[in-house]
Amino acid sequence: MLHRRLGQTGLQVSALSFGAWVTFGNQIADDTARTLLHAAYDGGVNFFDNAEGYADGRAELVMGRILHDARWPRASYLVSSKVFFGDDYKGPNGRGLSRKHVTEACHAALRRLQVEHLDLFFCHRPDPTTPVAETCRAMHDLIAQGKVLYWGTSEWSAAEIQAAREVCARHNLHAPVVEQPQYNLFHRERVEREYAPLYDAEPGLGTTIWSPLASGLLTGKYNAGVPADSRLTVKGLEWLRDRVTTDQADKLARVPALAAIAAELDTTLPRLAVAWCLANPRVSTVILGASRPEQLRENLGALDVLPRLTPEVLARLDAIAGPVAT
Repeated sequence: MLHRRLGQTGLQVSALSFGAWVTFGNQIADDTARTLLHAAYDGGVNFFDNAEGYADGRAELVMGRILHDARWPRASYLVSSKVFFGDDYKGPNGRGLSRKHVTEACHAALRRLQVEHLDLFFCHRPDPTTPVAETCRAMHDLIAQGKVLYWGTSEWSAAEIQAAREVCARHNLHAPVVEQPQYNLFHRERVEREYAPLYDAEPGLGTTIWSPLASGLLTGKYNAGVPADSRLTVKGLEWLRDRVTTDQADKLARVPALAAIAAELDTTLPRLAVAWCLANPRVSTVILGASRPEQLRENLGALDVLPRLTPEVLARLDAIAGPVAT
């Protein structure tokens, strides 16, 4: 497994990581989740991503039981949670980024995941109803208490991240050092251009990117429609099914040409798509999702494809998928 620094921090994260979104506590049985987590760990993955909102907290309960039973050395893995959407409690203070919810969400995640600290704690979305200074202070206090080691954001704009940084610098608070954005061949602008000024500016910016396969578009499995066992058939993900099958029909039409390049490289389209993400040095880790062990092992093989992505191959992929907007 290849390891990369998380931005400018001293934290080393596996280039491929594993996330619980959609699957844990929802799509797959707990025994399957256990098999997947162990397969990821055995494959060199050291970062496991989760959130309070995944299956209303059940994803963290499942992962927590697996981590507790595995008895892996705590130094050998990183675990994250994200705060904003809430868990199974939907009251007015059960979501958002207020000091109350950030603090209580952290404590709830620690209980569910059965760990003493979160390595990474993300603000899952910006909260326009809470002053950013309040959120920054709450995150700083959790770090000072040893309950969180690093904090970051997910799907925040560069301007929102910079505003948080300025507050932290002004008040000598721990600043956000990592962002979790969507990134794949079809979704590139934010990571490649919008965040560009932040990567080298103090305190740096690591990225734990999600949806490297564009919600399954870059597997090729939706070329002929949605399979019955797909995550797009999961209750509550109708919006994702509509986006993949209707809103992104133009992208779906480009998938066969991308698959042809994968065949030329003697690999598969999923491995090629994941390796393409890793070819960007600004990507700290690519979060993989899977519902079957063989699917996870397939995607872990993306590391073998990375050396084959020459400038010529990358240019050909750009010509098909469409280069980032200028």
